[in-house]
Amino acid sequence: MALPTLSPEQRQEALAKAAVVRKERAEVKAALKSGETSLETVLSSESQAVRRMPVASLLASLPGIGKIRAQKLMDDLDIAGNRRISGLGPQQRDRLIERVSA
Repeated sequence: MALPTLSPEQRQEALAKAAVVRKERAEVKAALKSGETSLETVLSSESQAVRRMPVASLLASLPGIGKIRAQKLMDDLDIAGNRRISGLGPQQRDRLIERVSA
């Protein structure tokens, strides 16, 4: 399947939208890292930018958890490595929050 050809205006619009999404995700990660917000708050967010964020990326931004520990945590909880926040089930969310807050 070929990618659609975009006009220069459409391309600029898409780039601007992507920049906004990246900025919002970076702000969420920084807030988690600094302790301004909790994992529970982020997981219950209605923002599409946040909901499409990979779980591994989110976990790696928590204090004391890096990429390796995040992957091990996901393996322990049977969460696929490519899972996004919106793809988590209620039980997976609960177990993840319980495990991280412990």
